[in-house]
Amino acid sequence: MSKQVGRVDTLFVHETNDDFLVVVQRDGERVFRAVLELKETSAGPRPAKFRVKRGSSDEPRDPSQFVELARRAERIRISQQTSKSRRDEFREMLEGYQLEALVVRTCRFCASNGRYSPITGETAIKADNEHICPDCAKRELERELDFSGTGTMTKAAQERLESLLLETQDLGRISNLLKGGLDPDLTKFDTVSATTDDVDLVPTSTLDLDPKLQSMVEDRFDTLLPVQSLAVENGLFEGRDQLVVSATATGKTLVGELAGVNRALEGKGKMLFLVPLVALANQKHEDFEERYGDDLNVTIRVGASRINDDGNRFDPNADIIVGTYEGIDHALRTGKDLGDIATVVIDEVHTLKEDERGHRLDGMISRLKHYCEEREQRRERYDGAQYVYLSATVGNPETLARKLRSTLIEFEERPVPIERHVTFADGREKPDIINKLVRREFDTKSSKGYRGQTIVFTNSRRRCHEISRKLEYDAAPYHAGLDYRRRKQVERQFGNQDLAAVVTTAALAAGVDFPASQVVFDTLAMGIEWLSVQEFEQMLGRAGRPDYHDKGTVYLLVEPDASYHNSMEMTEDEVAFKLLKGEMEDVITVYDESAAAEETLANIIVAGKKAKRLNDRMLGDVPTKHAVGKLLEWKFIDGFEPTPLGRAVCRHFLAPRDAFRILGGIRGGLSPYDIVAEMELADEEL
Repeated sequence: MSKQVGRVDTLFVHETNDDFLVVVQRDGERVFRAVLELKETSAGPRPAKFRVKRGSSDEPRDPSQFVELARRAERIRISQQTSKSRRDEFREMLEGYQLEALVVRTCRFCASNGRYSPITGETAIKADNEHICPDCAKRELERELDFSGTGTMTKAAQERLESLLLETQDLGRISNLLKGGLDPDLTKFDTVSATTDDVDLVPTSTLDLDPKLQSMVEDRFDTLLPVQSLAVENGLFEGRDQLVVSATATGKTLVGELAGVNRALEGKGKMLFLVPLVALANQKHEDFEERYGDDLNVTIRVGASRINDDGNRFDPNADIIVGTYEGIDHALRTGKDLGDIATVVIDEVHTLKEDERGHRLDGMISRLKHYCEEREQRRERYDGAQYVYLSATVGNPETLARKLRSTLIEFEERPVPIERHVTFADGREKPDIINKLVRREFDTKSSKGYRGQTIVFTNSRRRCHEISRKLEYDAAPYHAGLDYRRRKQVERQFGNQDLAAVVTTAALAAGVDFPASQVVFDTLAMGIEWLSVQEFEQMLGRAGRPDYHDKGTVYLLVEPDASYHNSMEMTEDEVAFKLLKGEMEDVITVYDESAAAEETLANIIVAGKKAKRLNDRMLGDVPTKHAVGKLLEWKFIDGFEPTPLGRAVCRHFLAPRDAFRILGGIRGGLSPYDIVAEMELADEEL
């Protein structure tokens, strides 16, 4: 055997039952394993039996071969897990042959499986009441993942857990994390630092505004905030169009507000302030009414007013019109006279990239510009409109500003740092974890004296109610399904710190003003689609306000291997690390046949034969010739005139597919309820 084995680096010995397991290594690789039994002789302990292990069987060898191997070995090591009495017995045997051995700390799991794996204070991983090597700890972690049903966790998530395992050297702490543990040292993924750009702040006393607005501004501020100062220095009050890109809570909304209110007070025309959601429009309408209602007429144009069209709330002659994109677009599509528009503020302009709404916003901007240009040609004292576009998250700001023909005002300051945390949890465990997070946050106060409050984002209205009911501290659901009175009540309660948390869908992500210190993602989906990096950044940006909090905290509650619809290609753990490490997507409006036809139809209704010019200046590439051909084929237009069917389709914002479903249902004698049910079912199947 000795000739076959050759040089021996290490001979490692580990106690097993009444025997010793012997591992022979060369160049760090195991050559073979064997079992050694000792016997007591008059000269002391000596080898009695030596059996080489071959698979499941043992091959007997002459005990003297062990002595020969031991003499060849450069070092002999005894596992620390071997009992002291057996260690002493083995050492006494070696001394009889003038050999020595050192006792070393080793991994028991490795030793039991015939591997020599010494561990040190730097490499040992605590597992229950012992320490094991990193490789065995990783294998134990994989077994726990399999046992918990999360064995298909993606590579990025496993790498995250293994990194934490090596960092903490404690398998138990990582196991606790898999069960929804909230040890902040483990859950913390990173910190997005607060940053400050060096900007010369504009004193409000130097602004040349209408006296009423000048007085209001000077009463509220001594200087403008940095992003506001940059906008003023780059021609805000000279009527220059601007794209303002800046993080949440940096004051960009006031940029558009100052420009629009000032021009309205000077008699140059009204301000349109446009937002994507009814909840945002309601809040802005209330804010503007309170702030400027004594001097200017304020009205609102949202979904209900465009559908009912009874004019009870909407006054087209008002000085300030707050509206949703669709609310104002409906007015354009139906030929409403909006009067002289001096300023158009479009908040959340990154909506241009959304599949469903992006093309409609793109078309609405083009139609609104056409409306103002036509009016400018007809009225001598009207100079057209200034456009101010606002967004917290844009991946391609220079390109977008160029396409919008506007000056880019980009300010990258983040007013407070944001800690981002990741923990893993089953969907059923998440409400309990959210409860702990909400309770912990509300029980703390910032240096400014404010309690910590939480926004919980989830993916359905039903889940909003489910989670809010399970929270110990006062909390409320908040979504578009609540009536206006209830939403205002929740906003007021949160602002007064009477609520520890609100649980919401997408409504808050777009900018409803809730001063929260913590954001918790119950899911990383909105409806049946995963969040984009842009949406994710927008939502986590709600955590931490400079006037209230010292920092923001964000928690992602990740269910490994989970998805919320069979159309979702990725799993939640895969999405989590994509979002945390991802780059902001570019704002690009993409047109398929349906979107191109819908916007071309609306442009024909608004501009007739000039529709091609409206199409050409939209951000996305609209195949006008093909779209016109389809509209003729579908009998939505006759020449460049809309048919009654085309007008109805346009007025109700119907995609061609939906229009044909409704027509088919009507011709088939279905009731309106049956038609709606069939459309819902078809959408689910898609």
